[in-house]
Amino acid sequence: MQLILVRHALPLRSEESADPPLAELGHQQAARIPDALARFGVARTVASTQLRALQTGTSLAADRGLRLDSDERLTEYDRDFGGYIPIEDARTEFADAFARIKDGHLPEQVDEVAFRARVLEGIAAAVDGVEHTDTVAVFAHGGVINIVLQDILTTPKVLGFPIDYCSITRILYSRNGKRSVASINETQHVWDLLPRNR
Repeated sequence: MQLILVRHALPLRSEESADPPLAELGHQQAARIPDALARFGVARTVASTQLRALQTGTSLAADRGLRLDSDERLTEYDRDFGGYIPIEDARTEFADAFARIKDGHLPEQVDEVAFRARVLEGIAAAVDGVEHTDTVAVFAHGGVINIVLQDILTTPKVLGFPIDYCSITRILYSRNGKRSVASINETQHVWDLLPRNR
């Protein structure tokens, strides 16, 4: 079985809500997901309940004629924050918080143990009951994807990998449930649409 983890596309900045919709560039990024995953027979699509993840998953679900399920356990560590600041803006406006995240640590106010537990429960539910030959696509967040990677690879830091907007990370499950990481942060399908490359 294959689990494909897709980070949400670029959302709007919001000073009022941690749950903003996608920016126009984000919609362009998300529209490339069906072609990027064309070679995989996706049997199930699941998204975090946050709007940016739901909107990112819509095009693939529609393309495959699948229902896009949602699970609040797959929401990001920032879901209860008072706003959403893209990491590109945080670099200059919130330098200390940015440095902490880039150093691999969650923000101080996040309960790491609780975050890890709910994410892993959500991932287990997303792949539960699927056939060995199936692929499940989960649309989530950079922190969520890093939790999964850390759980498999036992890396020392929670945020050990840069995860770009709309990137693809692939996890393979053997018949006995053993997991292995096939790829991390594939971005070739959106390379020209990533903010740093524009």
